[in-house]
Amino acid sequence: MRNQLFSMLEARKAEMIDIRRYLHAHPELSFHEQATSEYIADFYQGKEVEIQRKWDGYGMIVTIRGGKPGKTIALRADFDALPITEQTDLPFASENPGVMHACGHDGHTAYLMVLADCLIQLKKDIPGTIKIIHQHAEETPPGGAKAIVESGLLDDVDQIFGIHLFPTSPAGTVTYRSGYAMAGRSYFKLIIRGKGGHGSSPHMANDAIVAASHFVTAVQMIVSRRLNPFETGVVTIGSFDGKGSFNVIKDSVVLEGDVRYMTKEAQQLIDQEVHRIVKGIESMFGVTAELTYTADYPPLYNDPEITANVVKYLNRSVGDYLTAVSEAGMLSGSEDFAYYLEKIPGCFFYIGCKPKNTEEVYFNHHPKFDIDEDALLVAAKSVGEVVCGYYGLE
Repeated sequence: MRNQLFSMLEARKAEMIDIRRYLHAHPELSFHEQATSEYIADFYQGKEVEIQRKWDGYGMIVTIRGGKPGKTIALRADFDALPITEQTDLPFASENPGVMHACGHDGHTAYLMVLADCLIQLKKDIPGTIKIIHQHAEETPPGGAKAIVESGLLDDVDQIFGIHLFPTSPAGTVTYRSGYAMAGRSYFKLIIRGKGGHGSSPHMANDAIVAASHFVTAVQMIVSRRLNPFETGVVTIGSFDGKGSFNVIKDSVVLEGDVRYMTKEAQQLIDQEVHRIVKGIESMFGVTAELTYTADYPPLYNDPEITANVVKYLNRSVGDYLTAVSEAGMLSGSEDFAYYLEKIPGCFFYIGCKPKNTEEVYFNHHPKFDIDEDALLVAAKSVGEVVCGYYGLE
């Protein structure tokens, strides 16, 4: 079956590219992907599958029931775009101003649609069920994955797999990370309210900027003095809105920040320390503080045993469509696939897509981001390889 599947995928490489280019030209933002969702749903019309939608949003689960009884696995691809103005010269560049597929989700969707269709045609030989997750809103918290997990439609899934395209290595390379692989992310907004006044009479006011500045300094010590040195964490103040007149003491300041962590333990510690510092600032400066602190995405944890099996399956094809399979370091970026992995053991790995013949490579989320479209077939074969390996199909 593996050879038959690969032959089918090779014959449809041009179709994958066409789908990717269509999606690239018609990007839609998270939670607004109506046309994209209908395009995907139309692709499956008339095929022997079940399509389910049971949550707010435009994602869907396409269920392929094999011809023999067995376990259930899930494969996922996301399809939302970013609020970025494209700066490429591609003939299929975004037709929607200010919106761009700058993270490769168009490629994720294209490869999985064709792979799914090939698996549908071969389903009589599959000893189990495969759920294809076309997911909306990966880029914007709370993310589409959380709602799909909470829907209960994946409660019967035994293992789950997903990939991400990254231009850090050429097409034909696969990288992975066992255990904690990608960072979790939290967002916070802090409003500090003091008492405004004239710059010449600070004793008659209560300067919110001074209190807020102390908060900025204090939270940097969470990582350097509270977090275990063998843990990874980042606290960033991305916005400090205290603009006013040069001779007026501000009565309120608004700060917004980003937190990254690699383990749940680090997440809990940083959360606890931020709240503790805010209470201390209220007491120290006599101000009031309103803190909004939201855990967006959890750390992404790849099951070590399942990841080892994925590596074993893929290593069989090094020298064929793959040139290398290697372990990567932990990534400080976040990914809502982590929500699936909190509930279902699985593996999320990375497909190289570095464009050919370019002097400078632009990373994901850059307005000039692009991929080597040969990576689409590599992604389809790699995930197909995992499916065949999991079910023992040679």
